Amino acid sequence: MLRDEWGRLLALLVAQFRRLDLAEDGLADAFEAAARTWTVPPDNPPAWLLTAARRRIVDRLRSEGVAARKLPMLAVEASVQEEAQAFMADAGETVVDERLRLVLLCAHPSLPRESAAALTLRLVLGVPTDDIARLFLVPTPTMAARLTRARKRLAGESFAVPGDLAPRVAVVADVAYLAFTTGYAPGSGPDVLRADVAGEAIRLVQVLRSVLSYVDTELDALLALMLLQHSRRDARVDGDRLVLLPDQDRSRWHTAEISAALDLLRPWVDAAPSPYLLQALVAAEHAIAPTASATAWDRIAARYEELEELTGSPVVRLNRAVAVAEASGPAAGLALLDGLVLPGHRLPATRAELLTRLGRSAEAGTAYDEAIGRCSNLAERAHLIERRAQL
Repeated sequence: MLRDEWGRLLALLVAQFRRLDLAEDGLADAFEAAARTWTVPPDNPPAWLLTAARRRIVDRLRSEGVAARKLPMLAVEASVQEEAQAFMADAGETVVDERLRLVLLCAHPSLPRESAAALTLRLVLGVPTDDIARLFLVPTPTMAARLTRARKRLAGESFAVPGDLAPRVAVVADVAYLAFTTGYAPGSGPDVLRADVAGEAIRLVQVLRSVLSYVDTELDALLALMLLQHSRRDARVDGDRLVLLPDQDRSRWHTAEISAALDLLRPWVDAAPSPYLLQALVAAEHAIAPTASATAWDRIAARYEELEELTGSPVVRLNRAVAVAEASGPAAGLALLDGLVLPGHRLPATRAELLTRLGRSAEAGTAYDEAIGRCSNLAERAHLIERRAQL
């Protein structure tokens, strides 16, 4: 899909023109022109888009009256073949990928972490603003304004890779995991999951690890966590229907990715607890269980308890409640939800499921109604309606 090329094309344009606003607008215009004019795609669609975007940016520079300063730096009229060679050139092991440069720019210390993450999702992976807003639990206009402020703050910043990556690694890790989450936490519309987005997030972490001159425990743990979750992608859906973890066909899990993740985790099992490490160890428990019924829910609940003590996150409390319900019964899990407040549909959906197991059908129906009303993803909503009907 051409959407997959958005980040790299944008990175090339930012690297050349040093202006996010010009790069974004020019690329958006090129995509719009492609949608309007292509009856048959050209031989190299990304190269066509890159060339078209550059020409639109130069037109914009001329209209701003700064062409005399900018144009000597440009090679806008290069042939499509030259553009294709530049675009398709493999960076190799010693050169940082263009999208990583863009991620590092978005992770600039001048930006708040949430703004850095949101801007990276938008610029590098092309996630719609609506879905970013949903991920951050804010209205779409609020997120749009936040993105605009972040772009302005980065105006004029260097696109070069910093000499010392360490101060930005934690930000980039958080950004990558948020990007990964957008692939497996369905946004608006019919998509059950977007494995392509999740795969790009994994690649960003792999590239970052390859250019670091030191070993980072949390980065290893993050990559392991993402690989373990990504390994189940083919079993997560059946047509347009969600398949929950207990019902998944484990023969469809990608065992090579699971093995790679476990190898990454093995040196850190006894390390000091940290957020990504604890989450990865939870995912590993699911991966090593031969069947859903053989899952070590007591160990998972203990890991979530550690994670909740470390982070105080209400989302972690919700996940812990699910694990406790499996290990000690639905009443114990339901008790952990008392007083918990979370936007979105997952809290009432979890409460509904536990109430159903306890035979409290009327209360479960009310909770399902609340979850259905809050859910905007069509596939998840259909699943909730089906569960509600089964009462």
